[in-house]
Amino acid sequence: MRKLRHVFALFILCPFTIFSQHIEVGVNGGVSSYLGDLSSDIKKINIGKLHVATGVFIRYQHNNYFTSKLAIGYGQVSADDADSNGLGRQKRNLHFRSSIFETNLTMEVNILGYEPEYLSKRISPYIYAGIGAFAFNPEALFENEWIELQPLNTEGQGIAEFPERQPYKKVSLSIPFGGGIKVAVTDKINVGIETGLRKTFTDYLDDVSTTYVADNIILENNGLLSATLANRSGQSVNTGQIRGNAENNDWYTMTSLSVSYNIYGSTGFGGKGKRRRGVGCPTF
Repeated sequence: MRKLRHVFALFILCPFTIFSQHIEVGVNGGVSSYLGDLSSDIKKINIGKLHVATGVFIRYQHNNYFTSKLAIGYGQVSADDADSNGLGRQKRNLHFRSSIFETNLTMEVNILGYEPEYLSKRISPYIYAGIGAFAFNPEALFENEWIELQPLNTEGQGIAEFPERQPYKKVSLSIPFGGGIKVAVTDKINVGIETGLRKTFTDYLDDVSTTYVADNIILENNGLLSATLANRSGQSVNTGQIRGNAENNDWYTMTSLSVSYNIYGSTGFGGKGKRRRGVGCPTF
């Protein structure tokens, strides 16, 4: 009976321990975009402002269906009220750009299974989700020079009269999620396409979040440049007038093509040569 239990355990475990474990290293390139208070349509990703994005990654394939991925990426996002169809948004007349440096740790689920080593499962769509962190730095163009906005406290941050308005951090967490499809061109080379959203935990990716502080208060406390870039409507504003929507944090996207290389070994972490197929599982 003990031998039978061992045989039964082998047949249960083998589908999950079959030799699909390996490391994969790769590069990607594509585009990044943004969704936030300055989007031309606040309900849609701002595809009119696409920017080049790039990155590197390393994957560890646990089995045919589950893969961990550590990625480092760079992109840029931007938006301009001048692109909006809304008259109020055009009068607000704000704009920004920001570089983004991100790192993400995600888990991928290969829906059809993926086994590139012996090319038995060469194509699979996949979905992914995880946790990430990113650095950003919103800027605005003024007199032909790009000015960093965070130090200017354009929404009254740091003014004693508004203790609840504290300077925002330029590093934030995110939840990356999305999907793609990967193809094993050979047992060593993979290509893929992937698109994903980044749900952030900041509303200041664009330096716009809540309400205006009166021009004279910003001028007195934070200086002329801050007052100028806080309100670019050409009209004076009062404290409490709507500048952004604090109820929703900003989002950004990354879409890319990738090329990667598989590294095989006896345990999936290097070693010499390609493993022999089927070792460790019963065959008949």
